[in-house]
Amino acid sequence: MVDVEELRGHLLAAGLAGAVRTTREESLRSYRLFAARDPRALIGLDPASSWGQRELIELMANRCGVSADPGHTSGHDVIDPERTLAALDAYAERLADVARRGAPVLIGTGHPHRLLDFYAVLADALSAAGCAVLTPAQGRCVDITTRFGLRTYNLAYVRGVALVRGADPERPGCETGAHTHSPLPVRTALAAAADAGGPLPELVIGDHGWVCGAGQLGFEAVALADVNDPAPFVGEAEGRVSVVVPLDDGVRADYYLPLTRYVLNRACLSQ
Repeated sequence: MVDVEELRGHLLAAGLAGAVRTTREESLRSYRLFAARDPRALIGLDPASSWGQRELIELMANRCGVSADPGHTSGHDVIDPERTLAALDAYAERLADVARRGAPVLIGTGHPHRLLDFYAVLADALSAAGCAVLTPAQGRCVDITTRFGLRTYNLAYVRGVALVRGADPERPGCETGAHTHSPLPVRTALAAAADAGGPLPELVIGDHGWVCGAGQLGFEAVALADVNDPAPFVGEAEGRVSVVVPLDDGVRADYYLPLTRYVLNRACLSQ
């Protein structure tokens, strides 16, 4: 069991909150791309409102605790651990709700090297609580445009968690899954579930395009997100994403496990 004080200390010591490795330059670049409605930053979201860079900075200051000063243009960004803790509590409430109802869930990540274990533990706990952890479109090909050009990936599930792997077995780095922001994997999975006659998820759990793509299609979604990814936070502000937990999404994989234990305890799903 992890209490609030222990978790706050862990967030700061592990660099999940407080001063994080994500730089202000990275964040501002993403805000500029989002304001220009670049698909690389929208990651499946079609904003209902016009979001300029200043409005995005204000939103991210409110949701994450980054500097609200547009003149602050360099250095490391900051995440307020109190906002992370509050969002983790809200995240746990959504898990508790689907667990009480035994509702089907879909879990997917574009950050498998860092976050797979976090989500896999949630998948195990929700399955034990009677939720169907869905795995539609297993092995389906998904064509994603990357900075290297068009790449074909295969949709796979590891311990109940969806991810994409390179279709070319000779290409290294995809054995445990590829990093992607694309919403195409979740669209592929949801379309396959619908074509099969269901069930459809009552909650989509994940990050990047998994939650933005699902939320845009009207599915309830909860997310983990870094401060250089404004799309999930805009989705939350516009009512398409239920909860977004602000944290650094690029630290060591084992640093996320205390968060998993905390969430499961708050959701009364501890195993």
